[in-house]
Amino acid sequence: MKPAFRKILPPALFLAAAGILCGIALFRGRPPQEPLSETGLQLDTAVTVTLYDSSDRSLLDRCMELCGGYEQLFSRTLPDSEISRLNRGEISSLSPGTCALLSEGLRYSALSDGAFDLTIGAVSALWDFSSGEGEVPDPAAIAAALPTVGWEKVEQNGDRISLPAGTQIDPGAIAKGYIADRLKEFLQENGVESAIIDLGGNVLCVGGKPDGTPFRIGIRRPFSDASDSMAVLEVVDRSVVTSGVYERCFEEDGVFYHHLLDPETGYPCDSGLLSVTILSDSSMEGDALSTACFVLGLEKGMELAVSAGVEAIFIDEEYGLHFTPGFSTPCTLSDETKN
Repeated sequence: MKPAFRKILPPALFLAAAGILCGIALFRGRPPQEPLSETGLQLDTAVTVTLYDSSDRSLLDRCMELCGGYEQLFSRTLPDSEISRLNRGEISSLSPGTCALLSEGLRYSALSDGAFDLTIGAVSALWDFSSGEGEVPDPAAIAAALPTVGWEKVEQNGDRISLPAGTQIDPGAIAKGYIADRLKEFLQENGVESAIIDLGGNVLCVGGKPDGTPFRIGIRRPFSDASDSMAVLEVVDRSVVTSGVYERCFEEDGVFYHHLLDPETGYPCDSGLLSVTILSDSSMEGDALSTACFVLGLEKGMELAVSAGVEAIFIDEEYGLHFTPGFSTPCTLSDETKN
């Protein structure tokens, strides 16, 4: 597959950060408890945890501490993280959390036949989609890094991981989902039954609203402002994860480049899609599959979502919505989307 890119969209449709619509209805018969929320800059993104049935602020503090701890394990950019040390060949024996993350990453790499590939680190390190000053890497550097990509080359034996020379792990497309699942477990262990965990757009609902109704989660219209949703989902105790071209991107010489890289070419993939949203029980599963389904494109991505037993919404380049067969989550389309 050769790299191919669209021209960047008009300014009116420019980049807007991913977001959600959520709310809480009144209790029947008594006043509602004010939601308790905290936002912090963790994992290179804005992390927000909102509790709807607890007034224990220490739980929020602990959630932020957990995020910081996992960042010290999983970050590809922090020099002293376990992943960075593994990539430099300094360690091979890993902590249980890192070992579990990589084991699942390799499983989804195999499941998607490499559309999601945990070993894309040497390629992704060449691209800068975070600083706002991105530029296209030297094609020779991309060509040199591509042979290091290949999940099947990784050997795992218990807590030990062996990487071929030059191969680097990048868990960025699965780590936030894994962490969100761990935060949910922590909150439930401490009696929380109604909460929303938002790790930079990876939204994980703990139960529903305290009055028994679902949370309402909006699916952003790509390149729109924060209030413009193409659809609103009613979600109880499930994960909603979106991978889209508008999340991290830049323009160079009038050409649009986004962060969803094709492991076969080393360049942003041209799959005919703007975003893929996965609804699943596990946020980690949604994280990995949203990336894999995007890279595969509509037809093959739909097949993967169905075979994995998750619900998915694909938005193509014409802003058409495509749902997995038998999509059962209550969903309200915006008037503009209906038209």
